[in-house]
Amino acid sequence: MTLTPRPAPFGRALCAMITPFTASGALDLDGAQRLADRLVAQGCDGLVLSGTTGESPTTTDTEKAELIRAVRAAVGDRAVIVAGVGTADTRHTVELALAAEKAGADGLLAVTPYYSRPPQDAVEAHFRELADASGLPVALYDIPGRTGTRIEPETMIRLARHPRIVAVKDCAYDLLGTQKVLAETELAYYTGCDEYVLALYAIGGSGCIGTVANVAPRHFRSVIDAFDAGDTGEAARLQRRTIPLTELMMSSGLPGTVTAKALLGRLGLPGGPVRAPLRPAGPEVTDGLLAAYERLVAA
Repeated sequence: MTLTPRPAPFGRALCAMITPFTASGALDLDGAQRLADRLVAQGCDGLVLSGTTGESPTTTDTEKAELIRAVRAAVGDRAVIVAGVGTADTRHTVELALAAEKAGADGLLAVTPYYSRPPQDAVEAHFRELADASGLPVALYDIPGRTGTRIEPETMIRLARHPRIVAVKDCAYDLLGTQKVLAETELAYYTGCDEYVLALYAIGGSGCIGTVANVAPRHFRSVIDAFDAGDTGEAARLQRRTIPLTELMMSSGLPGTVTAKALLGRLGLPGGPVRAPLRPAGPEVTDGLLAAYERLVAA
């Protein structure tokens, strides 16, 4: 039996791509193109650029637009490009959205305004202004652990009535709230938590936007493919197989950006350094990441 998941406007398996830098810390557009090509060749339907994993707080507006243009040139129409445009400032967010549209993005990802902790009516107004500003579809990024502010399920349900608000990147760790929104809307839910790929997909999600996919895109794609084929047991086995690497990359006390770049470097793939205030992973952490990765690909 083949199960029918909810439509996925950006594809099902997306990578929250790191932003490669040169050894001196400059934007590495050649490296970004090579990494993007590899990710698409290994099963990514889409690439999310300039998100949290892409170090958006420390890249300039010009760098963000240059990155979109470079990746678009590399992947053409083989993959969807979703541009992270979320900031703490509504006006700046709109400016980034318009620049991303001009640079060739297919969609937008916007985090809840952070630090100022706006109330829910202000959160709703912020996202509506963004969605009204461009012609691109918008994914709302719900990650209260970083922003300090949740997009409450009731707010999400109201925002779903906007014709260009079509998806959610869900990092709220609230499956009950997620199911309430799924029951009341047609929003496409993507998990941004790599350990929840199968769990969210099985309750009506549309796919994943993964950080671990920077190094193991095929393995996360295989979970979704097995579920789509109706082999839920195999999907569960494949999901469990990714957990040791996911735990080291996402729950080691270091941001996923740091661990992803450390492992990419050991694999000889584009990544480069992180920008301050982030600091690189030490050799012991990187050795552990490499060992977990090698066990995963050998399984």
